[in-house]
Amino acid sequence: MTVNMTKGQAISLQKGDGGSLTAVRMGLGWQAAPRRGLFGSRTREVDLDASAVLFADKQPVDVVFFRHLVSDDGSVRHTGDNLVGGVGQGGDDEAILVDLQRIPVHIDQIVFTVNSFTGQTFQEVQNAFCRIVDETNGQELARYTLAGGGAYTAQIMAKVHRNGPGWTMTALGSPANGRTFQDLMPAILPHL
Repeated sequence: MTVNMTKGQAISLQKGDGGSLTAVRMGLGWQAAPRRGLFGSRTREVDLDASAVLFADKQPVDVVFFRHLVSDDGSVRHTGDNLVGGVGQGGDDEAILVDLQRIPVHIDQIVFTVNSFTGQTFQEVQNAFCRIVDETNGQELARYTLAGGGAYTAQIMAKVHRNGPGWTMTALGSPANGRTFQDLMPAILPHL
């Protein structure tokens, strides 16, 4: 059963049987919003990029994004860049796979961001979401839907962080501005 998350909500990444998840997929989906023009509605393609920043004691130690598809330790992997969105018609347009068992013990948080590489604002995006899926069986566990667009070019979407022996996901949904994950670092730090 999927949990529809609200901003700030946290859920434990435990299986229903009490066991821990071993591998999850953070999926990102979006569509370009139609714009009304002189000759009717039309859409302009929007290139959103998903990134995962790995932190150890509030210090960034690695990042996975379209130009660095696999973390240095191999535990986090980006499936590739999607330049237009909406291809999955509600499915994932970009995805980041996380092998929770392989994450080194010093990594305590992974923050997932989304940014508009082309600089378009989220006013030009609709149906944007991030979701977490149990990669072993394909079951969607949680979904955070971005409600309404805004005059910003990025979102700090969610984080997965250690909670005792397991992991917890927190929906952040914090608007920010920047074309790349590097631009977003000052906006990420308050969420650690």
